[in-house]
Amino acid sequence: MTGRQTVGRQAELRQMVAALEGLERGRGAVVEITGEPGAGKTQLACELADQAARRGIPVLWARATRSGEGDHQVFRDMVGPAVASGTVDLDAWCELLQQRASGGLLVVDDLHLADPASVELVLRLARAASVAAAPASAPSASVRTTPPAPVAPGTTGAAFVLVLVHRPRQSPPALVEALDLGVRTDTVFRVEACPLDRPAVAALLGDRYGAASGSGSDTVTALHAASRGLPGYLRLLVAARFDPALWPDRAGHDEDALPREAAALLAEVGGLSGPARATARAASVLGRTFRPTDAARIAGLDAREGLAACAELLRADLVRPADQGRELTFRHPAVGRVVHASCELPQLLDAHRQALRIAVERGAPALERARYAEYLAHTDGPAAARLLAEGAAEALTRAPELAARWLRLALDALPAPGIEQELSERAAWELAHGRALIAAGRLTEARALAHHLLTESGHRPSAPAAAPDPETDHEPPTPPDRTPGPGLPSRLLPRAYALCAAAERLLCRYQEAEAIARTGMALLPRPLPAVLSVEATELVYEYGLVHVLRGTHDRIRPLLREAARSRTEAGPAASTALRVLIAFCDVFSGDTARGAAEVARCAALVDALPDGVAGHTPDTLTLLGCAELYLERFPDARRHLLRGLDAATGGAQKHIRAHQLLGLTMIDQWAGRLGAAQRRAAEAEELARAVGAPDVVTLATAMRAMTLVWSRGQEHAGEAVALAARAVDTVALGRGWWATSAISLLAHAQLLGGDAAGCLRTLLDGGGGAGLPDVQPAFRPSLLALMALAALADGDAEHAGQLLADAEADAERLGLPLQWACVHRAAAQLCSARGEHTRSLELFERAAEGFRTGGLPVQYAWTLIAAAPVTAAVRGPAAALGLVERAEALARPCGAALVLEKAGRLRAHLTAVPGPHPAAAPGPPTVRSPLSDREREVADLAAAGLRSRQIAERLFLSHRTVESHLGNAYRKLGVSSRTALARVLGPAPGAGLQPAGAEPEFR
Repeated sequence: MTGRQTVGRQAELRQMVAALEGLERGRGAVVEITGEPGAGKTQLACELADQAARRGIPVLWARATRSGEGDHQVFRDMVGPAVASGTVDLDAWCELLQQRASGGLLVVDDLHLADPASVELVLRLARAASVAAAPASAPSASVRTTPPAPVAPGTTGAAFVLVLVHRPRQSPPALVEALDLGVRTDTVFRVEACPLDRPAVAALLGDRYGAASGSGSDTVTALHAASRGLPGYLRLLVAARFDPALWPDRAGHDEDALPREAAALLAEVGGLSGPARATARAASVLGRTFRPTDAARIAGLDAREGLAACAELLRADLVRPADQGRELTFRHPAVGRVVHASCELPQLLDAHRQALRIAVERGAPALERARYAEYLAHTDGPAAARLLAEGAAEALTRAPELAARWLRLALDALPAPGIEQELSERAAWELAHGRALIAAGRLTEARALAHHLLTESGHRPSAPAAAPDPETDHEPPTPPDRTPGPGLPSRLLPRAYALCAAAERLLCRYQEAEAIARTGMALLPRPLPAVLSVEATELVYEYGLVHVLRGTHDRIRPLLREAARSRTEAGPAASTALRVLIAFCDVFSGDTARGAAEVARCAALVDALPDGVAGHTPDTLTLLGCAELYLERFPDARRHLLRGLDAATGGAQKHIRAHQLLGLTMIDQWAGRLGAAQRRAAEAEELARAVGAPDVVTLATAMRAMTLVWSRGQEHAGEAVALAARAVDTVALGRGWWATSAISLLAHAQLLGGDAAGCLRTLLDGGGGAGLPDVQPAFRPSLLALMALAALADGDAEHAGQLLADAEADAERLGLPLQWACVHRAAAQLCSARGEHTRSLELFERAAEGFRTGGLPVQYAWTLIAAAPVTAAVRGPAAALGLVERAEALARPCGAALVLEKAGRLRAHLTAVPGPHPAAAPGPPTVRSPLSDREREVADLAAAGLRSRQIAERLFLSHRTVESHLGNAYRKLGVSSRTALARVLGPAPGAGLQPAGAEPEFR
């Protein structure tokens, strides 16, 4: 923490300082500071006192304590022992305190703990202070800002400011009622210490979690949520070395630090009766919510004593009702963790044993039993270890860090295996621990564990080239050179290979992942058996994922189909996952005829899976969503990706969450939700960096850059292109679809930024050369269309035509409407460049309709912009302006600044030249013209219908010069009339617009 304890409280401080300014003018005030425990009420009062001291205003402090005895305990130290010990009536006490506070600031802290006589005295003082401040002197949301009255005649002493700090939940009803009345009548100025917002928490933390630099923002967000924006609890969580993956089961990695930092909170607990303290300790063991009867049983109390103790905890506001009053919970989870950390070890262990006994009797889930067994692992040995392993299996989906910790504790608690059953159990837990590490994003640790297990089992990997290729070799392969060792039973070896390959794959080490998975596949009989074991199913599935991400999905499809024909012992969820993987490979390969029907069948199977089951195969929802995305079934894709995203919460499956975010980024960009797309891409980028997946970082960065091109416009296009280029520079060419996807995004950004040659070069280099053999077949038509536009912009219409012919053939084979829309738009611009305006307009209309019905507003608007110049040539400027207006209406709510800029320039061009004309297209320039710039300028205006004298006036030239330029144009173009000139020239480049390239989304 930085010590800047008043961060985020500037507004409250300004309001309270107004009371001091009024006091300097002779006006008193009553200031009430309220808020939740831990909200920083006392800190606000301290800051006000500091402000007063700097102004030379005397400050008096009084604090109520729970241990105080006797009347007027709050003020006894202030008046001195002689008065405090004597018998003095209330009026005398009040007059004496007014004299002491005269002209200064009197702060009464923790007023909710005061004895009744002190409360009555405070109310008297409040009435006296309010007489000198009627109405109150400082503005607030709950009082009017009427100037305060001067000190009333007859009041004792000068004016003073009375500051009352308390918790309304614990304050006496008479005090709360009186202060509420004061607020309503403008005689009390209330300041509420509300929870801090996230920026204030980030500023309060400073650089501790990288908040200033932007890194670590997830932790800052998690700290804000966990502390509920309350500075007192935030300080405790920071002291405990908070980890979002552990919360709320633990405050952090160093809970032993909590008692040192929570003196005030422990004092609250210490002020309770013995039974209430014991009940609080029992409640801290029971967890987030607890039943009073269970807490009483663990505390050793009977039912009546237990209820009385819980009532005392409620009055002290340490616990509050939960679950509609049937259970109780600590007012904040950090309170329970502090109480738990302050328990002595023998008490703690006994309490956890009793809590575990209650959970077993009640038939509680394994997750709940494991929470109690965690503290018994080193004392109760194998019994506790098995409970931890069972709980870890339940925790894996939502809390993988917790699962990993429990499995590590279970393994440490097991004695050295002495029999085969114990060896198998330990090996299974080791592999489960590796899976939990992967789910928690600790990929490097998981990789090290997997390699260690294979080494301990006698694994000696062969060279990748010498390993058998099971997807083509149906003969039983020679097993790898492996000497059986003590590490893993042979039954579990396929699972170990799958684990190791998964860790390598997620670290983007695809060659290593494939070699390891292929070596593991050599252990399986071929052809595959009619019934696949759980372990064999995992290995086949992992091998398929490796090939998908390498971009070699065609090689794995025969093996996957063979596995799908077998029955698997892994259950229906695993069988469904395998079918989804096959369907994804079909669609990804461009085999939409086969894939579309299978994707629909898989969607029905996945939708029927309960969340708990679907969450155990998180890749399934991601693969299904992406397959639907490629098939342009966007609502279904979004639904499945969002469901997967919901399953990957609590720190679980960071790598899969990043993949899901990338899919949603695409969909948001297509749907015109550019702000959401940018946020999702940034989150995916951060997650990928956290788990160490460089290729995922590259694609996320390129997606973010592409979104920036659309949302920030031409002025910032260069920055976005540079961002995408830096990301792509880190990717080796030919590393699978991550690389080709990122490269296609860079190419789109380059064309939109005006670098047609760079776009062509990027696609040829990254796509494997002519025909783009290395790109995803499902997106190849749009990328070939993009190349055609780049070639056209570079003046090579012949090459553009060849590319479009290939694009049309691929689009015909795929039959996807949006891929066709891309091709139609590019073909329309080629026709426009050739002067075939009617055909061009027909193609533009087909493209626009495709984007409209597909729900892509930005691409629809971009197509209308591209079509406007041809529309002007065929139907006149008014019709073209109508298209521009419609494009602006579509682009504005999306925040598509690039579209709006192009529309503005095109509008200016259309309104500058009267009458029907072959206006300039916003797409690529026409075939390179033999005309000079001035000759083309003159010829354009002549083709638009202007006479030579009008052209001369517009261009500030002489009539003779215009005729000379026009004659040169006629001669160079081989025409003899203005009508023929218009046909030859086609759209002019004067619109000043960049190529309206194929949509950047299709990759």
